[in-house]
Amino acid sequence: MVKKINIILVLSIVLFSCKQNSKNGKKIKLNEYSNILDYTFSPQEKFDKKGLIFSDQGAWFGYSFHENVGESIGFSGPFLMTQQNGVWLTTSFVDLNIIEKNDFPIALQKNNSKSYASHLEQDYKNKNLEVSQKLVYKNGHTALIKTSIKNTSNKNIKLELIWGHSPVFADGLSFELEDKILKINSVKSKAKGYLKFPDKVIVKLVDSLHYQAKNVVSIKPKEVKEYSISQTFIFPEYDWNNELKSIKAIDFDTILKERKSEKLKELKSLISNKKTTFKEGKYTQVLAKAQLTLQNNWRIPAGEIKHEGLFPSYHYKWFNGFWSWDSWKHAVGLSYYNTELAKKQIKLMFDFQNDDGFVADCVYRDTLIEKHNYRDTKPPLAAWAVVKIYEKEKDVAFVKEMYPKLKKYHEWWYNKRDHDKDGLCEYGSTDGSLVAAKWESGMDNAIRFDNSKILKNSEGAYSLNQESVDLNAYLYAEKKYLALLAKIEKKEDDRVIFLKEAEQLKALIQQQFYDEKEGWFYDTSIDGEKFIKGEGSEGWTPLWAKVASQKQAEKIKNKMMNPAKFYTKVPFQTMSADHEKFNPLKGYWRGPNWLDQAYFGVKGLHNYGFINEANKATKQILVGANGVLEKGKSIRENYHPITGKGLNAQNFSWSAAHIIMLLQKD
Repeated sequence: MVKKINIILVLSIVLFSCKQNSKNGKKIKLNEYSNILDYTFSPQEKFDKKGLIFSDQGAWFGYSFHENVGESIGFSGPFLMTQQNGVWLTTSFVDLNIIEKNDFPIALQKNNSKSYASHLEQDYKNKNLEVSQKLVYKNGHTALIKTSIKNTSNKNIKLELIWGHSPVFADGLSFELEDKILKINSVKSKAKGYLKFPDKVIVKLVDSLHYQAKNVVSIKPKEVKEYSISQTFIFPEYDWNNELKSIKAIDFDTILKERKSEKLKELKSLISNKKTTFKEGKYTQVLAKAQLTLQNNWRIPAGEIKHEGLFPSYHYKWFNGFWSWDSWKHAVGLSYYNTELAKKQIKLMFDFQNDDGFVADCVYRDTLIEKHNYRDTKPPLAAWAVVKIYEKEKDVAFVKEMYPKLKKYHEWWYNKRDHDKDGLCEYGSTDGSLVAAKWESGMDNAIRFDNSKILKNSEGAYSLNQESVDLNAYLYAEKKYLALLAKIEKKEDDRVIFLKEAEQLKALIQQQFYDEKEGWFYDTSIDGEKFIKGEGSEGWTPLWAKVASQKQAEKIKNKMMNPAKFYTKVPFQTMSADHEKFNPLKGYWRGPNWLDQAYFGVKGLHNYGFINEANKATKQILVGANGVLEKGKSIRENYHPITGKGLNAQNFSWSAAHIIMLLQKD
């Protein structure tokens, strides 16, 4: 009997340990990942983008913490992505001043501010009061701010609470009052703003650009008074009356609990699937940062956009749209913790597929601000993304929806981008422009395109006069992925054809693009007779696609791991460090490390059994890229491979997505 009890006790302990779902044996807690990004920032003018901005639930508006001592209680913002590619409405739209009976504002010292993936919070205090504020997103239309005021003294305190705002920055705004709710109109956007206070607060319109809200309250010792305020920015596709009913019916604490649960679930998904090689806490922290980076760039449907998706970066004004190959990469990163959003990201771009299969390069909510770009598409990585999403939850309906679109997109390349019909495709454009043809590669000014010319294939279809190794490696991988999807769809004829075509393309790639003497894959002239020299990241794309031979991969690996070439402080940059045109500070694709290309390199090494090299490079990438493993600093668009300095846009989505890929098991 004693033996039986001991066995039960041991099993209970084991089960309890398993339930801890752990990070180094500890239960995962959201508060361990506070202040992953530093949102402390007070804008000085309407287009000020020097600081980071928190948003959630796909909202087109966001907030920061005040950085200046002495500012009123409140959050910086909102920053409106509803107009002009992002503009601050004010420094702070809901400032709270607390006044005692002697008409003097009470001085409160800011105690702390903390950000989480779920919400923002900040605390103030003096000898008699403790004031806390929390901000959480109800959905993509509405943010809620809850202010709690506690009397810590031993006597009753009578206070006058006055809310107002700093001078308006944004252009074309006007305010009006409707049933005690402040309405914000803009001639620059179809979106409407609404500011709703609790019924006990009296709201007045001072003029067309100023409001004031007041409440007089008496607080007993140890008593807490709470005020929940909603800020809504909603596009005409959505019903404000329904949103208002929902706001009136919800409870702040319930919403906050939902957000905490949601973010914890996402983080657990990433932590539980982390490669064992990267067990240290710093790698868990960077996963949390990557997830939060993608969250801040998430947008719900509006205007021309019919599905949810991610900006490349809200931080840079020209990136307030949706790009095709960015979208495929975002979707793969998202698939590890949010497959539903990953699917919507894919669908967003295929809403802009032409009848012939072409998919637009980039699209925007408001084409009065910027037009969709149909001049070119981007490298074919969509089938890869769909397969990666399918692997996570086996959603056959999603495959059924996407398969014919993917097949048509694949066929488009051979119909419109194979100038000499030899089975090898070229990058090109729809309008005959050389610049758009270079854009189509995604590597706009890479040195391999320095002497390129444009050729006409047919009306509306033009090619560069060179065949690119990365494009054809992507197409090889796409044939393999399409064969897998065809099997799921029970389209055996398609599956057989794709596999046969893949083998034929494999032979062409290994023969035409590989320089046996130099041990590298290069683009070639369109007739395949001449290599276009200059070692670049396209040279390891065949390893990612699994189209190189083992012998070829060995040679490629040796150059990748050479410190004089690609194994720099931030390894696997876009071109070899010993090339005369290498210039990371002045060459967008002529030297910087883009984390997508670095990931393709790491994954390529994995594919051919170079596991130690791949893991070593992954650690070097994350350690070498300044700020990536630190709290506070944002993930950048690209990095200087020699110094590690972050370059170009902050808060960059595909960099974050590929950090997730680097650390996750397949």
